[in-house]
Amino acid sequence: MGIKSIGEIEQIIKDLKFNNKEIITTNGSYDILHTGHINFLKKSKGLGDILIVLLNSDDSIKRNKGSKRPIISQEDRAYLLSELRPVDYVVIFPQDTPLEYLERIKPNYHVKGGSYISERIIEEKTLIEKNGGIFKTFPLDEGHSSTNIISRIVDAYKE
Repeated sequence: MGIKSIGEIEQIIKDLKFNNKEIITTNGSYDILHTGHINFLKKSKGLGDILIVLLNSDDSIKRNKGSKRPIISQEDRAYLLSELRPVDYVVIFPQDTPLEYLERIKPNYHVKGGSYISERIIEEKTLIEKNGGIFKTFPLDEGHSSTNIISRIVDAYKE
């Protein structure tokens, strides 16, 4: 359990799949952890046995969300996620999308939360289904997002 490289996860998954364990993956930035994240991860874990969070690296977040993000470093984000009850493993990925790692893991389920980019989920959905997995989405918990939290902090501390 904990933070692993993609190579370590591939070895772990061989044993898990041999023992008929259901593998769930999700991916994201998890920049400022909040209750929406926790609720999503609990629902995701409820789909199977092992939940792997594919975590965007700092560089991939900068490319996707701009130079001011992430607020929290990838090492700290990975550690926080790895300590959550629903999360079994965390793997940091450097690419802009998790497609390469999803191809290597071939999860039974890949889950997305309410904040995603439509074009990207089409690629993820296609890849997951091609490999015999199920792609699932859960709605966003209204009012819970890292972007909203950052905006509230900025507004609260404006001079």
